[in-house]
Order: sequence, then C-alpha cells, then structure tokens
Amino acid sequence: MSQTELTREVARRVFASEFNDSTYSFKESDDERAPNYALLPTGDRANRVFVVGTLTETEDVGEDSEYWRGRVIDPTGTFFIYAGQYQPEAASTLRETEPPAYVSVVGKPRTYETEDGTINVSVRPESISVVDEATRDRWVVETAERTLDRIEASQEWDANQEAPESGSTAPTNEYAQMARERYDSPVENYRRNVIQALEQLEKVDDEATA
Repeated sequence: MSQTELTREVARRVFASEFNDSTYSFKESDDERAPNYALLPTGDRANRVFVVGTLTETEDVGEDSEYWRGRVIDPTGTFFIYAGQYQPEAASTLRETEPPAYVSVVGKPRTYETEDGTINVSVRPESISVVDEATRDRWVVETAERTLDRIEASQEWDANQEAPESGSTAPTNEYAQMARERYDSPVENYRRNVIQALEQLEKVDDEATA
C-alpha cells in the first residue's frame, strides 16, 4: 500500500443541499502540498466526498480536449461532476454511461468563483461507478445518519457557548465554530433536508410496493 493510500482522507457522506453550500475552502498548514478542505455548514471538514444519486445528464463541455460534466441528483439537490484528461477513468464513465443511471462518486470538492462573485461547488471525481437502486437507498439512509450526527455535535457545541455548565469546560469543535463564523444558514436547515430525503425514499418504497 502506498503512502498516499495510507494517508488518504475519509470520504464524507454529504447531501447535495449541504455540499453546494460548502463554499469556504481552507488548508490547515502553509505546506504547498497540504490537503485542501471544504468546510461543511454542519461543522466538519471534507477533503473527499462520497455521493450516490441519479446521473441525469452528461455533456462534453471541453473546447480543445474532452472535459465531461455530469449532473447527479439526490433527494435534496444536484451535484455537478467534472472530469477531464487528469481523471481518464471517470471521464470515460461519463462518456459511456447512458442517463438516467444510478452512480456512486468518490471525489474532491472544488470551488469556482464566477465573474459576478457567485461561488459554485463541484466534485472532481477519483472514481465513478454505476450502481443499483439498493445502493442509492443505503447511501441516503447512511448520509442522513452522518448529517444528523454532525448537526447534533454542532448544536451541542453551540449550546455550550451560549450557556456553559457551571464549572465545566465547554467542548471544542473548531469546525462548528468555523461554520458559524463563515455561513449564515442555521444547521437546523439541514435537518429539514434529512427529513425530506428520508420521506422521499419512503414515498418511492411505498409506490414500489403499492
């Protein structure tokens, strides 16, 4: 196993609604090769993400060489996936897969600021695989659980800042603190996204068994 594989960051499960709000990126050292992180609004950092959804559209948007864009939909929104010559396997999957299809994507968050100052967030894929509906459903449930864990940890930290228990040392949660400083959206918004995702999954299951 290579050193790169040994030090590879865990891929965070995150819904599209939160991912697209993760517009602030940072490094934790001045080292040129230090990993770049997206700050999740629910109070965590993500160097890599793991997403599963429906690939609804693919397009070669390159000018001089192939540069593929894919739209992947989950119950809360849309991920934009971009793959070119430096991600040949992922680009090949986008080229050859006929939408709609369920896909899983592991990749790195990337931000891009447009001329009007809007920051768009996308995924630069390390891998893209065609999967089945059961895999998508499991991802929704597991991502809901991870998101709720982050929300609860963030709200626990927040409560301790406002009303610390007598004689206790408030728990530190540097990413929750960063998220509160950088973002306007309350984390409770993402709890609603979780409910929306699970309700949509339940509705699909009900329709399938009707």
